[in-house]
Formats: sequence, structure tokens, C-alpha cells
Amino acid sequence: MRLTIFWERMADHFGEGYAESFARDHVMSELGGRTVREALDSGWEAKDVWRAVCAAVDIPADKH
Repeated sequence: MRLTIFWERMADHFGEGYAESFARDHVMSELGGRTVREALDSGWEAKDVWRAVCAAVDIPADKH
């Protein structure tokens, strides 16, 4: 998954303004105690980060 697609999905689910806030501030156990930004910056694949976000906030399977 390209980062542009990842951020589009984040914005679709959380809204333009909150997607970045969530990515910067929400520490997730699904990402090993990292935020979305930290996971992406440390080399996690966008598709794996998206799957973790989906699991953490119960995004419906049709949005995966």
C-alpha cells in the first residue's frame, strides 16, 4: 500500500483534521507501543500499520 492511499484511508475514517492527530498522539499496543507516525518512520509497511489501526479501532472489514 502506498502512503498516499494509507493517508486517504486515515482521512476517510477519522476526518482530515483528526487523522494526523491520531497518527501523532495515539500510542497503540498493536504497533508495539508506537504511534502510527513512529511506526511508519521506523520502517513499518503502510499496509501493516493500516491493519493495526483497523484492529485497534474496529474499522469494518470492507474498509481494509
